[in-house]
Amino acid sequence: MPKLKGILSKTCPDALQAALDALDIIGEWDWDITTNCVRSDALVALLFSVDPDLAEAGAPFTAFTDSIHAEDRERVTLLLGECACAGGSYVAEYRVCSADGMTRWILARGRFELDASGAPCRGRGIIIDITASRMSEHAYVRSEKAASGHPLERAADHCIATHRAVMESEDPHLKLLSEMLLLEVGRKLAKLESSRRRKGMN
Repeated sequence: MPKLKGILSKTCPDALQAALDALDIIGEWDWDITTNCVRSDALVALLFSVDPDLAEAGAPFTAFTDSIHAEDRERVTLLLGECACAGGSYVAEYRVCSADGMTRWILARGRFELDASGAPCRGRGIIIDITASRMSEHAYVRSEKAASGHPLERAADHCIATHRAVMESEDPHLKLLSEMLLLEVGRKLAKLESSRRRKGMN
């Protein structure tokens, strides 16, 4: 994912929005629960008003959750805690107060892993900006606990794991292919969630 520290050094709304518009999928996050250290790319950091250098090196979990909109924060953090303890996946749609002072809607998809003793050890996922397509004023949060979800949701989980493994291989061609697949699955997942939301509002 691109680093936009120079372009977004002043974090003006137009510059950040242009960067968000350029990528339907914003980026990835990786939370080492044992050390309470969250790493993300620059765009995710700016969405959560976290310094990109700190996010790259690893920031405390609260550095990200503090920027979740006050009306959504408790529900989202409870969901994350429940899914982390269960070792499952989740989908959450909520508002964040980004570095440019704007309130934005994001769709977060992630999966938590348990260690050999059954304790939560790691969480990984993707973030998608859905501000432009968000039609409701109320936060929508749900967890994915069923073993048999939509095929696209299972694909998203596998893509996250695959992309991580490919990144470790340092193969540029595989990295590009993996990013393209992750991007397209992210787009489709956002459309799926939008469709579900509209049905739920009817």
